[in-house]
Amino acid sequence: MTKPRPFTEQITFLSVEELPRSAAFYGETLGLSLVVDQGDCRIYRVTDDAYLGVCTRPGRTETEGVIVTLVTDDVDGWHNQLVTAGVECVQPPSSHPKYAIYQAFYHDPDGHLIEIQRFGDPEWCRPI
Repeated sequence: MTKPRPFTEQITFLSVEELPRSAAFYGETLGLSLVVDQGDCRIYRVTDDAYLGVCTRPGRTETEGVIVTLVTDDVDGWHNQLVTAGVECVQPPSSHPKYAIYQAFYHDPDGHLIEIQRFGDPEWCRPI
């Protein structure tokens, strides 16, 4: 059996109550570039091959168990920017020795958990 071609991109979709409010958060506060506006859904570029979509789904914004993790070397800089912008900080930047990461957590306007994280191991994404 022939293996299918590999995946080329990744998109995570979040349900939101008010698209304009979420669009302001992801587009302006986080500075993500809008790549597709589908009316009730907007897709933002996170990295070259990773995207985040927000879609209006009134009454269906389930936030339990989902964490959107954004990886950067500047966790403290993002913390300062987000707090200054009035974003709810759930946990300020701190080290997590078990996973060798430095992380902070925030809520987006719909209560989705956003993690800003730096890996302590520079080879964290090398295939095992």
